[in-house]
Amino acid sequence: MKIKYRIKKQEEFQTIIGKRKSLANAAYVIYYQPKSEPWCRVGISVGKKLGIAVKRNKYKRQCRMIIHEILEFDDFPYDIIIILRNKFIKQSYLDNKKDLESLLNKVTII
Repeated sequence: MKIKYRIKKQEEFQTIIGKRKSLANAAYVIYYQPKSEPWCRVGISVGKKLGIAVKRNKYKRQCRMIIHEILEFDDFPYDIIIILRNKFIKQSYLDNKKDLESLLNKVTII
């Protein structure tokens, strides 16, 4: 996932989370708002309860790869924040991909 498709600043995280438009399942929580750029941007957050920094970075890399496989950045109409939950660790890569794909489909339908 290219740098221009990422949300990194805390202020941007807080504005999107502050809109309180969200969807969730066992592995993810997604906050979204209409995109401000011609392409969508994605921010990923992993809490400290999910492990030490090495493991949290691994989970972020996996999530970025899933997003890269699923999402068309130019066509998706929202900027999104993805927060990983504890269930993400316990599931396989394919199950995590299915869960995220179903949530993103729900976001585009709404």
